[in-house]
Amino acid sequence: MSLEERRDPTLVTGFPRHALLSVVLFALAWEALSHLAPHIGIPSFAVPSLTRIARSLGNITWIDAAVTLARVLAALLVSFVLGLALATAMYRSQRLEHHLRPLIRLLMAVPVISWILFAVLWFRGVEFRIGFVLVVVCAPVFLVDSLDAMRGVPRDLRRMFQSFRPTPLQFFFKLMLPAIAPALITSWKINLSLAIRVVTIAELVGAVTGIGHQLAVAQELFSVADVFAWTLVLVTLLFVLEAVVGRIEHRLLRWRV
Repeated sequence: MSLEERRDPTLVTGFPRHALLSVVLFALAWEALSHLAPHIGIPSFAVPSLTRIARSLGNITWIDAAVTLARVLAALLVSFVLGLALATAMYRSQRLEHHLRPLIRLLMAVPVISWILFAVLWFRGVEFRIGFVLVVVCAPVFLVDSLDAMRGVPRDLRRMFQSFRPTPLQFFFKLMLPAIAPALITSWKINLSLAIRVVTIAELVGAVTGIGHQLAVAQELFSVADVFAWTLVLVTLLFVLEAVVGRIEHRLLRWRV
């Protein structure tokens, strides 16, 4: 590791020091507000103290967090493979692109809540409903980003590579995939945040496991501390996943440093 990499705190932890300072300041402000709330007309349960939130975190059922994480990762992998495959097919066939691109844009314009309602009306299985919603929301993002990145590969580079008469698989894996890798990693970053939010909403409808279900239970019990605790778990999951993607990006694209 170079001296610059050692000095950059974001390369090791994925969480810069100034962000940590902001979190600490927010926590102090929240704790102060929890003590002042009854004196300014805010119910005490609406702004739970850090102690109550910590108690709720201690009661977290981590199996629900694991279930949500598994749903997100499985759906993202399916979305990535599906989006990349369709993008490759559309890149190779201009006619196919002309027919599918308007449909993809239409799918991306449909609100998430509509997809959830469609899933409830169309399918019985809860897991299939959640997976369907995640894939139909995330796959178009992978597709559009991949296709645009393929279109952005310089024509001279493509012609030079084609002069060696590669097979279609060699053309894709030796040229296109490395060339579009930065765009694919960016798509993963976008879809991670999107999937975490979407899966929570999808789990609110019919699921009996997962963070979304636990948030619904906390809402029914009017437990703001539990809502805050599960939200912290969601944010932590997102930070961990983004740190993993960031580490992969640093290893694969170290030539950009």
